[in-house]
Amino acid sequence: MTVAEPRPYTPQAELRDVTLRDGLQLTAKMMPTELKVHLIRELLTLGMPTLEIGSMARPDLVPPLADTLEVIAALTPDELDKCWVWVATPRHIEKAAAAGARRFQYCLSASDSHNKANIGRDTETSVAAMPDAIRIAHDVGGSIQLCIATAFTCPFEGIVDPRRVLGIAADPRTDGAEHIVVCDTIGQAIPTQVADLVGALRAAQPQQRLVFHGHDTWGLGVANTLAAIDAGATMVDGSLGGLGGCPFAPGASGNTATEDLLFALRPDWITPKTLGALVELSENVLAEIGEANRSKAAQGARSAATAFPWVIGGDR
Repeated sequence: MTVAEPRPYTPQAELRDVTLRDGLQLTAKMMPTELKVHLIRELLTLGMPTLEIGSMARPDLVPPLADTLEVIAALTPDELDKCWVWVATPRHIEKAAAAGARRFQYCLSASDSHNKANIGRDTETSVAAMPDAIRIAHDVGGSIQLCIATAFTCPFEGIVDPRRVLGIAADPRTDGAEHIVVCDTIGQAIPTQVADLVGALRAAQPQQRLVFHGHDTWGLGVANTLAAIDAGATMVDGSLGGLGGCPFAPGASGNTATEDLLFALRPDWITPKTLGALVELSENVLAEIGEANRSKAAQGARSAATAFPWVIGGDR
């Protein structure tokens, strides 16, 4: 008797790996530029549909991302078409576009306190600058996302009123953003919160694609991501080994692990062999920069239960 494989999780969502942006923000050891470029190409070769590869944040404030322009310049146009860059001002977009970037994630925070800590201005100032950011992105034939950090809780202000997030998304000055990224910046949301906010955004902004960016600080990263997908998110973020965190948000820890999300979601391109290769790639990268692997799926893939096909060396 042949036992059927478990059906894939539905509805489907595209996974974006954010190791090279959010994942590196808190690392003590710098990842060499050539290793970043190698990692990008390895992930794309394995089938990762899209990546976030760096940030235009001030190099003195986020040193691990200081070489973002060099990373962009090293990639081909076809590779860059699958790569997003974090920006927070129109000038950021100009600089990234000059290096070759065409996909921009324009980030601001729902809470003023975090926006001031993260970007150095209040939220209203960031929203007011977004029309120029959209224009510059479109002038180079690029696309732009509206990324709303601290969409659920703020480390300085506590729980964020969902109406604040809905108001930013509905503000006419953000028209032209192709996607809305909803961020559980410090990983304190629970699935019902995520489902309610993503569902409300889906109802209010049906023309825009929704992206969920979750952290696993309180252990609900995968559960929150699945709740977001059920509510209408069609892209979700993860980082290898659960690497990451925000240097401007006390209490933030790593992102939801890419490996854990892939094991749960089972997109068409992932197989036991591909996941095994991804786990090995992640282990090598984390060892290079001296960081721990927080992925539960990666731990499972190294188990002794070799009758399970998703175990490395298991019965495939």
